[in-house]
Amino acid sequence: MSAVWSASRALLRRRKVQTAVIGLVVLCSTTTVLLALTLLSAATAPFERAFGEQRGAHVVAAFDRARASDAQLARTAGRPGVQAAAGPYLQAAVDIPEQWMWVPSGLLTIVGRSHPAGAVDRVRLLEGRWATKPGEIVVNWPVQGSPGPDKLGTKLTVRGAPALTVVGFATSMSKSAGAWVAPEQMAALHPSSVQMLYRFTESATDRQIRDGLAEATAGLPKGSLTTTQSYLTLKRAFSAMADSYLPFLTVFGVLGLLVSALIVGHVVSGVIVSGHRQIGVFKALGFTPNQVVAVYLAMVSVPAVAGCVAGTLLGDALSRPILRDAFSGIETGSAAIGVSPWVYAVCLLGMPALVALAALVPALRAHRLSAARAISAGDAPRTGRGLRVQRVLGGTRLPRAVSLGLGQPFARPGRTLMTLAAIVLGVTTVTLATGLTSTMVAFGRHGQGNGAAWVNVEAGRPGLDQRAPKLSDRQIEARLRSLPGADLVTARALTRVRLAGYTQTAFANFYRGDTRMYDSEIVKGHWPRGRGEAAASPAFLNQHGLAVGDRITLYLNGRQTRVTVVGELIEGNPQALESTWQTLAGLAPGWRAIEYTVELADGADAKAYARAVKASDPGLYVLPGASTNTTTATVVSFSVVFTVLLTFVAALGVFNTVLLNTRERRRDLGMLRSIGMTPRQVTVMTVVSVAGLGAVGGLLGIPLGIAVHRVLVDHVAVVAFPESMKDVWHVPQLAALALAGVVIAVLGALLPARSAARLTIAKVLHNE
Repeated sequence: MSAVWSASRALLRRRKVQTAVIGLVVLCSTTTVLLALTLLSAATAPFERAFGEQRGAHVVAAFDRARASDAQLARTAGRPGVQAAAGPYLQAAVDIPEQWMWVPSGLLTIVGRSHPAGAVDRVRLLEGRWATKPGEIVVNWPVQGSPGPDKLGTKLTVRGAPALTVVGFATSMSKSAGAWVAPEQMAALHPSSVQMLYRFTESATDRQIRDGLAEATAGLPKGSLTTTQSYLTLKRAFSAMADSYLPFLTVFGVLGLLVSALIVGHVVSGVIVSGHRQIGVFKALGFTPNQVVAVYLAMVSVPAVAGCVAGTLLGDALSRPILRDAFSGIETGSAAIGVSPWVYAVCLLGMPALVALAALVPALRAHRLSAARAISAGDAPRTGRGLRVQRVLGGTRLPRAVSLGLGQPFARPGRTLMTLAAIVLGVTTVTLATGLTSTMVAFGRHGQGNGAAWVNVEAGRPGLDQRAPKLSDRQIEARLRSLPGADLVTARALTRVRLAGYTQTAFANFYRGDTRMYDSEIVKGHWPRGRGEAAASPAFLNQHGLAVGDRITLYLNGRQTRVTVVGELIEGNPQALESTWQTLAGLAPGWRAIEYTVELADGADAKAYARAVKASDPGLYVLPGASTNTTTATVVSFSVVFTVLLTFVAALGVFNTVLLNTRERRRDLGMLRSIGMTPRQVTVMTVVSVAGLGAVGGLLGIPLGIAVHRVLVDHVAVVAFPESMKDVWHVPQLAALALAGVVIAVLGALLPARSAARLTIAKVLHNE
């Protein structure tokens, strides 16, 4: 074993460039793979771990009290397929008349429970204690962390009932309620439904959930089941933003793995082909065929492990801001967002194993060579095919350096194909990144309409320690229209509503005024214009199983109204829908707006308009200007970083090819120099030998990149890109991309080409 290690170290010292190439390639590939696995792990493992710890409910079901008795509901716990059940608990949807802390006005689901534990949905207390008597309430805290003990003791106002004192904050991964009270308190809240929590023996798919619930409720009176909520919906909502990034990272990770395997195999193959004489020496000294293979595997394993460790550290550093952005603004409950240890184990063990596997195939060639054949083979390539092609090219009017360069790839067809594959993948990456950047830049600008400046004005709201405006709702809108520079003005009201058939409440935005400024937000259908019309984001529609044209019922303040989904937004809050002021008037007459959006006329000064707003009423607050779309910035950053990494890796593959070719052809280069070829001609010949491959790689990589771009943008769950954002390819852009392969080839070939040009005749003869 010591002999194998000694021989491997000797190879590492002699092949410093190839060693560095392997290390850099593995570093870049490990970084991309780690980022993809990190996001995949964070999108699933934290939810499942927290859900399991809290014994989350596979289904939260609400039943009509008038149709099903508590005894009938209790018996459902023993039905086939039910693993565990909790309840029945009285449930009420109460009206919060004004915003309280982070809880907006509108409906709040309150459940009566005597304790937070149980066989299903173990509610986790974050601050304070559980509600044990009337007048107390525990409020759901939906995000990570805790609100702090200073919020305990505050009053939560409920319409039609005495104010409730907040004695605790808790979180439920099942999202079974917005708040909990003691069972004795429920009578004052006038509950109309009863809640049951179920865990099923089979719950991996939506169909299994539906079948399990149907079996559990089979003996109940018809129509008693009113609303249901599956944990799979919560899981999809939890990972919605991460899932939108995952396809991008996965594609780049796969490209990185392919390029890495190609180039490692390429390097080892080149080392073996150019080192036949050395292999013969090893075997003549007594090395067994297996030991020779072990020498080359050890040679690649050392830089592979070093590159893998460095890539893991770099990927870990880059993953933190990515996770922070992917899970910002969503309800994570008690799920701690982090990276599972298996991700690092897979990278640290899997990448060196992949490198060894990629090196094994060419290393087996050394296993099969006999000592005599290896020593006699020498280092010279078989040039028969290359010479025939060069003779044909020599009969053309091409300069001699160009014709010789174009014929060189045919001398080593296997090496040429591997180099071509690396260039194709590099061009595919550049094309994909270019398309993604164009799509995401267009997406980031989609809300800017005609480019006019927008100003958002918020009316002071109790609970946020803001001064209430002196003007009424309609007076504020009129004042904003009258200020110099205003063009279009819309007002927005926000509340929570209950959707028929769903346990959880949803946010609802209601608009009035010049809503045509939002027409550009719609990708399918149109923006809501009249009573009973609504629009929603792709994520909202997917999570609720809705599509444009479907009808749903909204409940608020004891009233209900039917609305039709008339439009699908490009993107939006997965927990909110958009509707009209006429729809709100049917649910809650007299409701006032909380925010006003003003589109300024061309040339208007946004800062001057903001000062005028503040002077008109101290209770109006101009919100900070919208920052750069974080999704756009993140995806564009991904594209740039991975394009640089993978283009660099592809260039390293070309670099290795040219380096091996020049070393093998040292004798030929010396002869060409002796008959008058200048250093510049040597450089041209060397660069042209791969520039042709670059041109072919460009023509093959562009359609691949376009196809991958289309697949990616069509499968982003949280955004529905319109066709105008997908059709980003134009003739000048494609012409520039056609040169990407040539650029990659030239960048990789330039250094070894200049090194070959500096070879002197005397040095070549001395080496011989």
